Amino acid sequence: MEQDDVNQGRMPRVDRGARSGSIGLLIALALSFVVAAAALAVIKPDQAAPYVQVILGLLAVVGVFALFAGAIGLVRFGSRAPGPTLSGVFLEDFPEGVVVTDAQGRIIYTNAAYARLTRATAIADLKSVERLFAANPDAGEEMFRLGEAVRARACAEAELRTRTPIGAEEGGARWYRLRVDPLPPVSDRDDGDRLTAWRIVDVTGERERQESSFQELQQVVTFLDHAPAGFFSADPSGRLTYLNATLADWLGWDLAKFEAGSIRLKDIVQGQGMALIQDAAADGRTRVLDLDFVKRNGQSLPVRLLHKVPTGPSGKPGDSRTLVINRSSGEDASEALRAAEVRFQRFFNNTPIAIAAVGPDGAIAQTNASFLELFGGMVRADASGARGSLIDTVTPGDRTKLAAALAAAVEGRGDIEPIDAQLVDDSVKKRSARFFVSSVESGVGEGEAAIVYALETTAQQELEQRFAQSQKMQAIGQLAGGIAHDFNNVLTAIIGFSDLLLASHRPTDPSFQDIMNIKQNANRAAALVRQLLAFSRRQTLRPEVTQFGDTLADLHMLLGRLLGEKVGLEVVHGRDLWPIKADTSQLEQVIVNLAVNARDAMPSGGKVRISTRNLPADEKLPFKTPGMPSADYVLIEVADTGTGIPPEIIENIFEPFFTTKPVGQGTGLGLSTVYGIVKQTGGFVYCTSEVGKGTTFHILLPRHVETAAEAAKAAAEAAKPDQPQAAAADLTGSATILLVEDEEAVRAFASRALASRGYTVHEAGTGTEALEVMEETGGAVDLVVSDVVMPEMDGPSLLRELRKQRPDLKIIFVSGYAEDAFAKNLPEGEQFHFLPKPFTLKALATAVKEALGR
Repeated sequence: MEQDDVNQGRMPRVDRGARSGSIGLLIALALSFVVAAAALAVIKPDQAAPYVQVILGLLAVVGVFALFAGAIGLVRFGSRAPGPTLSGVFLEDFPEGVVVTDAQGRIIYTNAAYARLTRATAIADLKSVERLFAANPDAGEEMFRLGEAVRARACAEAELRTRTPIGAEEGGARWYRLRVDPLPPVSDRDDGDRLTAWRIVDVTGERERQESSFQELQQVVTFLDHAPAGFFSADPSGRLTYLNATLADWLGWDLAKFEAGSIRLKDIVQGQGMALIQDAAADGRTRVLDLDFVKRNGQSLPVRLLHKVPTGPSGKPGDSRTLVINRSSGEDASEALRAAEVRFQRFFNNTPIAIAAVGPDGAIAQTNASFLELFGGMVRADASGARGSLIDTVTPGDRTKLAAALAAAVEGRGDIEPIDAQLVDDSVKKRSARFFVSSVESGVGEGEAAIVYALETTAQQELEQRFAQSQKMQAIGQLAGGIAHDFNNVLTAIIGFSDLLLASHRPTDPSFQDIMNIKQNANRAAALVRQLLAFSRRQTLRPEVTQFGDTLADLHMLLGRLLGEKVGLEVVHGRDLWPIKADTSQLEQVIVNLAVNARDAMPSGGKVRISTRNLPADEKLPFKTPGMPSADYVLIEVADTGTGIPPEIIENIFEPFFTTKPVGQGTGLGLSTVYGIVKQTGGFVYCTSEVGKGTTFHILLPRHVETAAEAAKAAAEAAKPDQPQAAAADLTGSATILLVEDEEAVRAFASRALASRGYTVHEAGTGTEALEVMEETGGAVDLVVSDVVMPEMDGPSLLRELRKQRPDLKIIFVSGYAEDAFAKNLPEGEQFHFLPKPFTLKALATAVKEALGR
C-alpha cells in the first residue's frame, strides 16, 4: 500500500495502525496439526480411531461455525482493500501535518500534509518530529519541554523558529507551531496506551502579519506620542492609564517612569477643575473644557480639553479619551482674542465663588467649576445636557424668595437683596448657601436672564450658632457667678453667727436645735451656690493625677443604691486607661449627677451603662465635637435606655435652672454642674440622644502626661516616712491680724471669731483702709486676711502694695470665687493661702493657724 502511493506519484505516508490477523497464530495452528498427525501415526489404528473421530468432529464444528459466521458477516474470507473511513479522509485532508508515534518514538501514522511540510519524497524520508529539529540549536529548550510532556502524557504546545524551511538548505527563516497530545488506548495494538499525536504547521505568514500589525501599532503610538497636542486616558476612579509624550513633557513628567495608575487625575488638575471633568463624564458626549493643569514644579498650565467618556460593555463609564490643547501664552500669543478667552476661562473656573447663568424659569445654563463642586449631583447634566432648575436646589421653604429674586432679575432690577437658603442635600450634614442674583442685559446671552453667585455658608452658620451658644452660656455663667458670690457673703455671715451662737449655747438649751436648723439650711444653700459656681467655672478645684477607673470602682456601690432596683447598672472599664488630672470629688459628682438624671428618665426601669476607654488623637468619633482640639483624651460615656431628649431642647440642657421635671422634683442645676466641672477640668462634654431609645453623655478629659518635676515630687513624697497622726489641733493664738472685708456682716463675724481665739484683730472695709491701718500700726501685723473682690482696691492690688513694705508678710485670701480666678492676677510664684466662702468658725481658725505656722 505504501509502495503503491510512491508509484502513483502520491505523497508518501505510513499507516501501520490497521492490521487483521496474525502470522504467529497461523504457524501455531499448522504446528498443532503436524503434531497431532505425528502422534496418531505412531499408535495402532484401532486405538487412534476414537481420537481421529474427535478431531474430525471438532473440525466439523469449527467449519459449520465458520460457514454461519461468514453468512452473517462475522467472519470475512479472503482479502479486500478497505474503503475510505471518515477519520481517514479527515486526517488526509487536514491542513496541519500529523504524525503518530509509539512509546519508542517509532512512526505509526503520518498524513500527506506532514510529508509536504517535511519535504519527504519517499517513506524513508519520513522522520519523527524530534529528529526533524534535533540539529536546530535554537529549538533545544522547547523540544525538551515537549518531550517531557510526551513522557508525562500531557498536552503541550510551542512555536519554533528555523533558519531555513524543514528539509531545505535555503529559503529564509520559518516559524512552526508544534503540539503534542496523548492518544487514548487502541484495542488492536499492544502499545496502544502509549501513542502520541504530533501536529506541526507553518505559521510564518501569521507571524509576519502579527509583526506587521505590531509595527503599525508602534507607528500609531509614536505618532500619538509626538503629536502637537496632548492626550491622556483615565479610568473611572480617576487614575491615568495612558499619557502621551507631549503632555508628559508639558507637565514635566518622565514618561519612561510612568506606570498606568501611578498618577491621579486630580494631581494634575488645578483648583475646582475636577468638578468640570466629573460633570462631563455624566452624559457620554464630547465636551470642551477650559481649565488649568498643574505642572510637576507647581506652575499652572492653561489647557482646553476635548473630553469624552464612552460607555463600557457593562453599561458603566469606561476609560476617558481626552485631547489636550496647550493654551499658554507661548502657544497662542499671536491671537489676542484667544488669549483673552483663556484668561477669562481661568478666572471663571478658578474663582472660589460658584457662578451660573440661569434662564427666566431658573433653568441652569453655563456654570463654573465651583458651582458644580458646591451643588454636585443636584445640577449634573442629563443625557440631553439639561441641568435642571436652580430653584430646585434649595429646600421648599426657601424656593419662594429665590424665585422672587430671579423674577426681579428678569425685570432688570439691580437692587436685589442676597438670599440665604438651605440646600437640598442627601448628606446628613445640612448645608446652606447665600445667593447673589444680578440681571443680564438683553442680547448678551441666549436664554440667559440672570447671573447667580453662590457662597456656601454652612461653616459660617455653624460658627455663628456655636458663638451665640457660647456667649449665652458665658453670660449665664457670669450671672450665676455674681449671684453665687453675693450669696456666699450672706451665707458666710449666717453660718458664722450660727457657730458663734452654738458656741455660747449648750445642747440642752431650747434654742440650740433652732440654731442647728439655721446652720443646716444655710449649708444646703451653700451646696446650691457651689453648683452655680461649678457651672460658671469659678469654684475651687483640687486637681490631682488619678486613674479614673479606680474612682469609678469606688462609686459602683453608691451608684447601685442611687439607681434603685428597677434600673440595672453596667460598668465597662477600659484597659490601660490613661491618667487624668482632675478633682476626684468633683468627678464623682459628675458621674452621680448623670446617673441620677438617667434614673429619672426611666420611670419604668431600664439600664445605665458607664464605660471608659482611651481615645487617641487620630480617632474619629461618630458624633460632632465642635471646638475640641485634636489630642489624646480619656472618654467616659454614661448611656441610658430612657425616654431620650427631644432635639428642640437638647441645646438648652446645660443651662442652669433648665429642667423638664415637674415643680419640686429638680433644681435644674445637675447638668449645669456637670458642664462647669468638666469645662473647668479642661475637658468637653457632648450629648447624643434619640427619643424613645435613650441618651448618652460623652465626657472627654485630656490625658495627663507626667512632667519631670511632677515625677521628682512624687518620688520625694513616697520617700517621706509616715507621719504619726496629730492630736486635736489647738486653734488659739496671740498674733496680730489685719482683717480686710467689705461686707460688714462677714467682717463682724470673722473679727469676733478670731478675737475669741485670742488673736488681736484690726478691721478694714477696703484696701485703702487696710493700708492706712498698716501705717498706723507701723506694720506690726503678723497676718492679713483679705477678701478678693472689694471696691477701690481689690485683694491682689492690696497684696502688691503690702509687699512693698513687708515682702515677707503672710496673707490669706477669702473669696466666693475659685482660687484660679484671681491667682492669675498675682505675680508669678506669689505665696498665699486661700479660704473659700462660705466658711465656718473652725475653718477660719484652722486656716489662720496654718498660715501662721504656729
